[in-house]
Amino acid sequence: MTRTYEANDIQVLEGLDAVRMRPGMYIGSTSARGLHHLLWEIVDNGIDEAANGYASTIEVVLNKDNSVTVKDDGRGIPVGIHDTMKVPGVQLVFTQLHAGGKFNTNNYNYSGGLHGVGAAVVNALSRWLEAEVHVDGKKYMQRFESYEEKGKIMAGKPVSQLTCLGSTDLQGTMVTFLPDDRIFESIQMNKDVISKRLKELAFLNKGIKMILTDKRTEKTTSVSFHYTGGLIDFVEYLNEDKSAIHPEVIYLEGERDDIRAQIAIQYTDSYTESIFSYVNSIPTSEGGTHETGFKTAVTKVLNDFVRKQNLYKGKNGGLTGEDFREGMTAVIAVNMHNIQFEGQTKTKLGNTEARAALESIVSEQLQNYFENIDNQQTLKLILDKAVNAAKVREAARKAKDITRKKNSLEGAPLVGKLASCTGRDPKINELFLVEGDSAGGSAKQGRDRQFQAILPLRGKPLNAEKKRLDQVLANEEFRTIISALGTGIDEDFNISNLKYNKVIILADADQDGAHIRAILLTFFFRYMKPLITHGHIFIGLAPLYKVSKGSRTEYAYSDDELKAIVKKIGKGYTIQRYKGLGEMNPEQLWETTMNPANRSIIEVSIEDAAEAEKLVTILMGDKIDSRRQYITNYANFNKKDIFQEMGV
Repeated sequence: MTRTYEANDIQVLEGLDAVRMRPGMYIGSTSARGLHHLLWEIVDNGIDEAANGYASTIEVVLNKDNSVTVKDDGRGIPVGIHDTMKVPGVQLVFTQLHAGGKFNTNNYNYSGGLHGVGAAVVNALSRWLEAEVHVDGKKYMQRFESYEEKGKIMAGKPVSQLTCLGSTDLQGTMVTFLPDDRIFESIQMNKDVISKRLKELAFLNKGIKMILTDKRTEKTTSVSFHYTGGLIDFVEYLNEDKSAIHPEVIYLEGERDDIRAQIAIQYTDSYTESIFSYVNSIPTSEGGTHETGFKTAVTKVLNDFVRKQNLYKGKNGGLTGEDFREGMTAVIAVNMHNIQFEGQTKTKLGNTEARAALESIVSEQLQNYFENIDNQQTLKLILDKAVNAAKVREAARKAKDITRKKNSLEGAPLVGKLASCTGRDPKINELFLVEGDSAGGSAKQGRDRQFQAILPLRGKPLNAEKKRLDQVLANEEFRTIISALGTGIDEDFNISNLKYNKVIILADADQDGAHIRAILLTFFFRYMKPLITHGHIFIGLAPLYKVSKGSRTEYAYSDDELKAIVKKIGKGYTIQRYKGLGEMNPEQLWETTMNPANRSIIEVSIEDAAEAEKLVTILMGDKIDSRRQYITNYANFNKKDIFQEMGV
C-alpha cells in the first residue's frame, strides 16, 4: 500500500527545536568537537567585546558538575526591552536564532559571529543555562532550561524572568551552562583542548588576558595567558624548537577597504612551510582568499629582489612561491565585515575582496621592510635559502619524474609489496600500512580481499621532519606509499586521485611501533596534510592480551579492559600477552584488528593546527632538550606491571 503524503505530514520546528533535532547543522557533531564548540560560541562573544575595545579579561571556569562558566568584563548583554519582540535583550539573545548585535557594525566593528545563532544554540543544547549580566551598576540574572513536558523536550525555555538582584561594582557578562547529556556522547570538557585555544586567542588579541580555572579536581588549578607582543610572540612560540635564520620576527600590518591585516613572519632552517591564518580570531585551517593574497604578494616582492640582484638563472627566470615559503613560519590575522566561509565548518575564507586587500597590504609593507637598510642581512638570508630551495626543487622534480616512470611500468616498485584489493571503489577500499613482513603476511591472509589492501613496511622510513623533499622521495618506503595512494605529493598532491578512503597504520604496541606511527604521521602531516584534514588517516589498535577460559576467548586492548574481562569471566582463565602483531595468526588478526564489525581504530585529526605544528617539531625535530622535557612532563613512568597489580 502506498502511503499518502499530506500537508499534516510536514513537520514545523519552532524556536530552538530545530537545533536539538539537527545539532550537527549548528555545531558540526555531538562528539567532543561539538561539545567544545558550545564553549567557543560563548567565548567568542567575549572575544568580540575585547577585539572591539570593550573587554580586557575573559575567564573560563570548569565546574565540578561539568557545567562551564564564561566571564568577561565587557559591556554586558543589553537588559532593556526590545521594541518589536517585547522581551529583554538577554532573553532574545538566548532564545531566538539570528538575534544579535553583530549584524550592525555600529555595535561590533569586527566579529567572529556570523549568524547570531551562537548563544541560542548553546542554550538549546544545554540542560540549563544561567546568564548573569552586570551593567550600569546593577546585577541581573535569568535562567533557561531544556525540560521534558508531555513526552517532548522543551528546548531552552526561560524558567525565570530577567531579575535585578541588586547593585554591583562589576561590569560584563557571566554565562554558565550544563551541556545536555541527552545530546552529547560525553559532557566532560577537555582541559588541554580549552587551554590551547585560549592561548591561541591570547596571541591573536594582543593584551587580552585569558584565564582557565579547573574546579573539577580536589585542588583547583588555574592558568592564564597574556601576550603583549601578539603575533610576534605567537611566531616566536611556534619557532621555539626550531632554528631561526634571522632573529627578528618580521611584522606587517595595514588596512584596505575596511579589512585590517596583521602578519608576523620568521624563517627557520626547516624544509617545510608553516602558515596559520585567522579571520576575526576564527582559525581558517584550509586557508582561503586571504592566504592566497598573502602568498601572491610574498612571491612577487621577493622575486623582484631576486631579479634585481641577479641571484637565480633558472629556466623560468624566477623562483616559485614554494621556494620563497620553504622554512617560513607565518601567522596571518585578518579582521573584516561580512565574512563568507566556504562550508559550515568555518575553515576556508571565501571573500574575494580579502585577496586583493592582503595582496596590496603585504606587497607595500614587505617591500618597505626589505628596502630598509637595517633589514638587508635578513633579506639576503631569506633569498639565499629560497635560491637553494629552487635547486633542491629541481632535484626533487627529477626524483618525481623517475618515480612516475617507475610507477608507469605496471606498478613496478610495488611488486611483491602491495597486496591490492579486488574492489575498485575508492570510497570503500582500505589500505593497511603494516609494520614488518611477519604481520604483513598474516594481514594479507586474514583480510577481506574485496576492499582491504595490505602494504607491509620492511624498514623504518625516514623522519620527514629532518629531510628535504628530494631525500623523502629517495626513500623506498615513502616512494611505495606514494605510489600506492596515487595522490602525488607536496604541490602535486591531488586528493581526488586517492585510491583508498581509509589509510590505517598498523604497528606493534611497543616503542618501535610508536616510533613508526610517529614517522608516518609526520610524513602525512608535512607532505600530504589533506589526508589528515579530510579524515582519511587512522591508527589501528591491536589487542594487548588474549584471555581464554574453556571455549570462551576475549581480547583486551588495555590494562583496564583486561581487569574487567578477568573479573567478568572468573577463575580458571589463561592470559596471553601479545608482544607484536606477528604473534597473531591471520584469523586472530582479522577478528581483533581488521574486521570493521568489531575492530578499534582511531581517526587522526588536527584540532589545533598551530599546536599540532608545535608538537611535531618537539617530538620529531632536532632539539633533544625540548623532546626530553615533553616526555618528562607527559609520560607515565610510575605505571605498575599489570600482572603484579592483578596478582597473576
